[in-house]
Amino acid sequence: SFIFYIPPNPWFGIAAYRKYSNGGRYPNISLSAPLPGIPKPVFASVHGQEKYETKITILENGLKVASQNKFGQFCTVGILVNSGSRHEAKYPSGIAHFIEKLAFSSTAQYGSKDEILLTLEKHGGICDCQTSRDTTMYAVSAEVKGLDTVVSLLSDAVLQPRLLDDEIEMTRMAVRFELEDLNMRPDPEPLLTEMIHAAAYRGNTVGLPRFCPVDNVDKIDKKVLHSYLRNYYCPKRMVLAGVGIEHEQLVECARKYLLDAKPVWGTSAVANVDLSVAQYTGGIVKMEKDMSDVSLGPTPIPELTHIMIGLESCSFLEEDFIPFAVLNMMMGGGGSFSAGGPGKGMFTRLYLNVLNRHHWMYNATSYHHSYEDSGLLCIHASADPRQVREMVEIITREFIQMASNAGEMELERAKTQLKSMLMMNLESRPVIFEDVGRQVLSTGKRKLPHELCDLISNVTASDIKRVTTKMLRSKPAVAALGDLTELPSYEHIQAALSSKDGRLPRMYRLFR
Repeated sequence: SFIFYIPPNPWFGIAAYRKYSNGGRYPNISLSAPLPGIPKPVFASVHGQEKYETKITILENGLKVASQNKFGQFCTVGILVNSGSRHEAKYPSGIAHFIEKLAFSSTAQYGSKDEILLTLEKHGGICDCQTSRDTTMYAVSAEVKGLDTVVSLLSDAVLQPRLLDDEIEMTRMAVRFELEDLNMRPDPEPLLTEMIHAAAYRGNTVGLPRFCPVDNVDKIDKKVLHSYLRNYYCPKRMVLAGVGIEHEQLVECARKYLLDAKPVWGTSAVANVDLSVAQYTGGIVKMEKDMSDVSLGPTPIPELTHIMIGLESCSFLEEDFIPFAVLNMMMGGGGSFSAGGPGKGMFTRLYLNVLNRHHWMYNATSYHHSYEDSGLLCIHASADPRQVREMVEIITREFIQMASNAGEMELERAKTQLKSMLMMNLESRPVIFEDVGRQVLSTGKRKLPHELCDLISNVTASDIKRVTTKMLRSKPAVAALGDLTELPSYEHIQAALSSKDGRLPRMYRLFR
């Protein structure tokens, strides 16, 4: 047997012996009593509901100013414009792609991009511009003290860009490189998303290319850009959004820098704005491609064929948007090599019914794209080219089974996952900024997280069945990439999605 010796603790009872270096004893002060000579601390506090609310002001010129206060010394401020690739019907496609790359280049006030970055650095700031199919977003994160400089810089970057020939030429090179990279990268998801939109909304609105087509790279110049900006960059189509600042401060800066600002391209009396509503067409877009050499490292990636099948869902302005979001969460899915447990979605249908049962499937993921006038729920799957037919049938069967009654446990799990994902994402300041900006831009108001959580909680199994039944009436949109020898015909995929069990029509071949 062992006997442990525990030495006496030299620190035990130290409070009785603590002394200053000169020998004087420490004063016996309670930790809750304020210390002499030290300023009184200021603690963050919340008084009622008003601290959580998003405040919105509309200026005389139609510009909306929206803000959400958040404790901290940094803020995220930006301008969102109702302009994206969906508005390029009357222009060469690719303007939004060019605008994204040209953002924060030289302006009337700043001689170069470096000058802008140096100005932001003084306030610990960074800037970024992102374009999507329906929105262009210019954003800056910096110290709250630099708000005046930040709004002045944003106004200049959005309304006074110089668009010099050298900058446009550099952008052409950047766009060409990005297009090459898009076709070479092992992850085909961005390319498939582009293809499924082109198939679902053939030649209109959100079906127009988000990336600049190669043939248009040399057609886009300063004149074309100014013509587009004159129509779409007007105050009524913009929101100045901020997170982490006082609303009155932001409104004051907006009045100072954005109320009477004259854009460099001038203002047209009647804007020629494309107000087309998205027309869902359905259809197929195929790209035969050798995927045997996409591996970048020494470990070869197996040759895969990628398929995406989608059906029309609904716009984010409709009440059915929330049930569709829950359905998308319930389908879930991911890659077959994604590690994790229940929190990673291992209990979603595409894991339980597809990846766990069919070891040869490399990926099965559900996506939901939603816009102001339409939406698309799709499933992306990838497998060996020889098993494409079987893979397509597995996906069509999953679509049909969506209309069956959802189990109480899986529905509750999907709703809880959706709520937790929403709340966790909205802890990040840039995400709150984007949420405030996008909601105010599209609806003029903002639904708060707790309101969205209530709507999610109210979704029932009958809601899921109803939205799925409605979705299954639409024509499928199909995108296929890779070796497509075994791909079933579009008519067969459509027939499978119209059948009771989702099976493809049988094919009898004399010779294989």
